[in-house]
Amino acid sequence: MEENLIEEIRALKARHNAVILAHNYEPGPIQDIADFVGDSLALARWAQKSAAEVLVLAGVYFMAETASILCPAKTVLIPDLNAGCSLADTITEDQLIRWKREYPDAVVISYVNTSAAIKALSDYCCTSSNAVKVVEAIDPDRDILFLPDFFLGSHVVRMTGRKNIHVWNGECHVHAAIENENMINKVRRHPDSELLIHPECGCTTRALAIPPREATSRILSTDGMLSYARTSPSGTFIVATEVGLLYRLRKENPEKTFIAAHDDALCPFMNMISLEKIRDSLRDGQYQVNVPAAVGKKALIPLERMVAVG
Repeated sequence: MEENLIEEIRALKARHNAVILAHNYEPGPIQDIADFVGDSLALARWAQKSAAEVLVLAGVYFMAETASILCPAKTVLIPDLNAGCSLADTITEDQLIRWKREYPDAVVISYVNTSAAIKALSDYCCTSSNAVKVVEAIDPDRDILFLPDFFLGSHVVRMTGRKNIHVWNGECHVHAAIENENMINKVRRHPDSELLIHPECGCTTRALAIPPREATSRILSTDGMLSYARTSPSGTFIVATEVGLLYRLRKENPEKTFIAAHDDALCPFMNMISLEKIRDSLRDGQYQVNVPAAVGKKALIPLERMVAVG
């Protein structure tokens, strides 16, 4: 049954000159059918380079918006319109406008986990993999408004040492729920493991306080975790992020062991995407994501600045 569905998807892709872009948190079968799998920054770069006329975004809505902004001549589809993001929903346009009025000379840096409307009000975008680089590119005397993720923002403050970064109090409900005690207990049950932590996690500060003799902790983006795991001599890793990433980690490193720091760290929005919905999206052209031209033009500026920083 699944094999027939996969063949149908492949035929539809060829018919419509389409590609499937999947985020690292998507379920295993979605990653396997995708033409490219990566984090938000990698997806954005790949979308721009692709010669396909149709991009099917297997991820959440803001990612499809980003692809539409970067590739206005292409058709961008998302298989489920309800695939949103709890983090992106923590700030509205009105809230950002009011915050900017409090700091009129500040540089606004928005995590890519935001709506197109929020990006259009920003000076730079960033991802978890380049947030520190983006901040370091800003005049050190300028105030920075960093949004919407409090934990990523706190990590950036810690890494840069800047005192003039103001951080919005938003969070990803999946990463925020990764418990310190559960994570530390797993580390102690596997004393030879390395601990890989996504900077959106609320456990980052506690994890860094674990004595080095108990665990080596590294704060990395999802693509950063993948790169590190490939080259590290360690055989066991405790992974503090959404559990979808473990599928790819295990697939690429079958000789190594990957243990979820929190077994229930499952994003319900990422898991709304299914093979059946991808098939329907390709077959029926649903659901097309179109960012209004005026919004897209403004949002493109911080996105291009993000890509330029690297």
